[in-house]
Order: sequence, then structure tokens, then C-alpha cells
Amino acid sequence: MAQVRRPKLNIDGVLLLDKPLGFSSNGALQKVRWLYTAAKAGHTGVLDPLATGLLPVCFGEATKFSSFLLDADKGYRATVCFGVNTTTGDSEGEVVQQRPVSFSLDALQAVIARFTGDIEQVPPMYSALKHQGKPLYEYARQGIEIERPARKVTIFKLELESFSGNTAVINVLCSKGTYIRTLAQDMGEALGCGAHLTGLRRTQTAGFRLEDALTIEQVEAVAAEARTGLLLPVDILLTHLPEVALGEENFARFMHGQAVPSQANHVIMSRFRVYREATREFLGLAEVREEGFLHPSRLVVAKAAA
Repeated sequence: MAQVRRPKLNIDGVLLLDKPLGFSSNGALQKVRWLYTAAKAGHTGVLDPLATGLLPVCFGEATKFSSFLLDADKGYRATVCFGVNTTTGDSEGEVVQQRPVSFSLDALQAVIARFTGDIEQVPPMYSALKHQGKPLYEYARQGIEIERPARKVTIFKLELESFSGNTAVINVLCSKGTYIRTLAQDMGEALGCGAHLTGLRRTQTAGFRLEDALTIEQVEAVAAEARTGLLLPVDILLTHLPEVALGEENFARFMHGQAVPSQANHVIMSRFRVYREATREFLGLAEVREEGFLHPSRLVVAKAAA
């Protein structure tokens, strides 16, 4: 008997997902998309299969604003095993070197202080960065080493949670583009013994926190017709931006792609989240491209526009 295809639904919103171990980010996304029968969905920053934790999933109109989360600072809880280097920088790779671990707690704290602030990292070969159109990990699997320039990243906070034997648990708050695997390896080299990641859990991103996230099992446990109640509104992605509310005349012009008069003191090229004054419906993003006018930048297909 042929399987009946479920009709796709136009769902808008953001789900804070606690990605499970062993799932790729895309695998977790597709599972959640299936649970919602959603026509359109996207995640907001790749987590390795080894990593777990906070993965905001955007549905429908929210995907238009997911880039704000890609660029956001992120927090992690990393478990680092000292004394062992692997091909991938984590426990999924093959062991390539083992050295004794003999540093003191004071030495570890000194290295943590050294790696806090602006640092440079060479991206790992086992990463999705592209070289001549191919991700680096494809070259790495062929045994080909590609020269990678160092990149500046910022470690805002690096705190030791626990240390026992050759294993440390470290909490990290960092800028976008930071590789925690590389951080662990570099710290291990600074201590003279090498290191690799044995666990990684994303704890925060763009103001969202892991304690507010739901597991796939928790989403499954909610009746299908009630699952949209688990979603955050689209504009939750833009709360860091100032807002503007439009009256009915300017609302209509704005939703047809026309610039509307702006309030005084709006800085040129500033971004604003825009609402319909009468209903508080979120309309999208606007920019002040010239003095005195708000230009539509990215609009949502909202009920307000009908």
C-alpha cells in the first residue's frame, strides 16, 4: 500500500531544540521538520554529531532572519582530554599521538588566562570551510593538507569547571567562527601534552539558553495539533534591534515595498524591526538609507499584509 504524503504546512516561528548526540544538525532539523510537517525550515549554525545542545530551528518566515543567529556569540561546555591528539581534534578521530600529562592546576589556569581574549586560530582540516568549492573535510579524508590562514576570534570567557586526572570541563563564551576543537588542541600544545575534545554541549547563543530548549522526545510527546504552541514568535530573533510602529497609511505603503517617513534622530543605515501599530503584528526589517525615511529591508509574508 502506497504511503500517503502528509500536506506541508506553512508554519512560522522558532523552536529551541536540544540537539541529541549522534545527530547531524541537518538530521535533527529534518526530524523536527517532519514532526511539524513544515513546508520550510532551517537551522542556525552547525553542531557536529559529537556535539549536543542548543540548536534554534527556524520555520517559515523566521528563516529570513536566521543569519542574525549565525553571527551571534555562542557558549559551550567542553570536555577536554589531555595527553592524546586525534586526526579530527575530537574523539571521533584516530589517535595520532600520546604524551604524558604532568602539568599542575596552576599551569592549566595560566593557559586558560592566556587563551582568553582575542586569539588566532587555524581552522581544522576536518571542517566545512570551502577550498576551491570543496569542504576541507573532503581533502582531509583523502590525506590532503590544505594551507589555512589563521583567523582572529574572541574568547570572551574561559572558565574551568572541573579538572581530574587528564580531563577538564571548561565553559567557553566565544565569538562566531571559533572552533572549540582547535581551542582544546591549542591549549594542549601550550601545556606540552596535546589534547582533544571528548564532549561538547552548546549552552547559549544570541541570548537563548539551553535550559529553555526542548528535546526531540519532548516535542514528540506533544499532540501534533498543539506543537505550534512550542514555537517562539519570528521577531524573537530581532529583539536586539530597536522597533518602529507604523500607522495604517504607512503600514500599507511599507508592505508594498515603499519607503515611509521615519521618526527624528534615526541614524542612517540603522536597522529596525517594524510593527503595525494597530495590531502589533510584526512586519519585518527596515533600514534608514537616507535621512528621514525608512526603507523596507526584509518583509514577512504576514496576515497583516493580506
